[in-house]
Amino acid sequence: MRGLRFVFLLVGIGVATGLFWASYAYFKAQDLEAAAARLTLYRSTLQAELQNFAHLPFLLSLDPVVAETLNGGPTARLDARLARFAQSAGIDAIYLMDSDGLTISASNARTDQSFVGQNYGFRPYFQAALKGELGEFYGIGATTGVPGYFFAMAVRAGGETPRGVIAIKLDLSDLQANWQASGARILLSNADGVVLLASDPSWRYRTLNPLDGAQRARIVAARQFGKEPLSNLDWSPDQRSQTALMGGTRFLYLSTGDLPNSWSLHLLSPDDRAVTRAWLVTGALVLLSGVLFSAVQLRRVRRIGAALKRSESEEAQLRAANARLAVEIEERRLAEQSLTRTQAELERAGRLAALGTLASSVTHELGQPIAAMRNQLAAAEISQGPTPLSDKMQGLVARMENITRQLKFFSRKGRDQFEPVDLRSVMSDALELLAPSFEGREVELKVDLGGPEILVEGNRMRLEQVMTNLVRNALDALDDAPRREIEIAFGQEAEDDKVWFEVSDTGHGLGNRSFEELREPFTTTRESGKGMGLGLTISAGIVADHSGTMTAQNSAMGGASFRVSLPHYKEATA
Repeated sequence: MRGLRFVFLLVGIGVATGLFWASYAYFKAQDLEAAAARLTLYRSTLQAELQNFAHLPFLLSLDPVVAETLNGGPTARLDARLARFAQSAGIDAIYLMDSDGLTISASNARTDQSFVGQNYGFRPYFQAALKGELGEFYGIGATTGVPGYFFAMAVRAGGETPRGVIAIKLDLSDLQANWQASGARILLSNADGVVLLASDPSWRYRTLNPLDGAQRARIVAARQFGKEPLSNLDWSPDQRSQTALMGGTRFLYLSTGDLPNSWSLHLLSPDDRAVTRAWLVTGALVLLSGVLFSAVQLRRVRRIGAALKRSESEEAQLRAANARLAVEIEERRLAEQSLTRTQAELERAGRLAALGTLASSVTHELGQPIAAMRNQLAAAEISQGPTPLSDKMQGLVARMENITRQLKFFSRKGRDQFEPVDLRSVMSDALELLAPSFEGREVELKVDLGGPEILVEGNRMRLEQVMTNLVRNALDALDDAPRREIEIAFGQEAEDDKVWFEVSDTGHGLGNRSFEELREPFTTTRESGKGMGLGLTISAGIVADHSGTMTAQNSAMGGASFRVSLPHYKEATA
């Protein structure tokens, strides 16, 4: 009998072990799929960041003022022109070098770290540009000590032979800061395996593989990484199992090499969620086996009780067995609830993965047109000079870029730059932006923006996006309504020290759906093709980032009413 029990114990341990590893493999595949979607988004963001400015050196090389300066003209005019353009385009520096690599004009000519008088003939981007190619290079600045990405193009100044080189320097530190804010473990390496950007600053300028003598000599000749020792990174990747050890910690690992300049992007994701879920599944099986075993034992006890004519002592044992069974049934019910919650988490993770893929596609498709618009505006400013129209268009393009930037980091955990913001002023800007949408709709807007300031601490642009979404939704709800009114109100909840604004309409209302259903991604009440169902999802996420709440109900006006409550900001008194 003991031998049979030992065999059953070994079989049970084997089955539990097999189930654990099978469950772990399944949940690991789920996590890798979500990580792949995030990696695609990061790759698209990096490509868009570089491609936005790839054509600017060519446009600058055609500027007659650049050619005039290169042919011996005064540099002061070009210095001011380059400084103005660098500021409007968000570029770290623009500078012009002669055929020997000596800088003769720069956007930072009037700063302490001016490039003017510095010789960059040793840089690979300069040498490539003189050969008629688009020079591209990432390295630490030889003058400023600040790393950046360089584009360069030859300037012929009316002749066949290049007379000089125009170059721009991009600061990619914001990209790295966004990685850090999102909580992702990600690093970017070049063709030599040197880490250029990383979410962990200690990984930067480490090497994924040891460098040979020729590689180090080439890096030193180009002065690419200054005095950095380029020591090896403490990591050990395993492509076959898609895992990596980083500093002794195990991570899921994915990488992609589909980037310019033979760069590679590497993403590390913790595998503790997969391990936890595998343990839950295994524990549930063990618990179920225990229940079945207890049931078998209970039957055996009942047979013994019947054989002994249900004596008093055996009846007491049976009651005790029943009590134990009730406890085990309760434990099983709790385990089933835990499994149900786990399944809900998996479904939500699937929706978030879909949102990551959608965000990657949208930002990729919009990145090129927006970049083209900015380049066209830049070309128009170069040829015609700045005008009020071009300044307004630059602001609109910047607004579009800010919106796509929010979409790129839709699920990030970081915090935007917050400051005291007046809700009435933000609503005024939102209504000004939506003014074209009101034209021709015969909608009566009831709002009083002249009251005292209502201050909250937040990001103005993101709060404006919430207001724009809510007012636009109200407008769309009035398309077929016999009575077309929108009412916007502001108020304060003194007991909770909160302020609120409310957008009400006389449209079709919420119907039978709750606000929790409407805020789910891809849920919309509009006709097919007129909405993606992401407006309330994004708005609710923004309000939550501001420690606020959003509610919705059918209003007394006959339509829907959306209210946003936010913590009241009070200026510190001396």
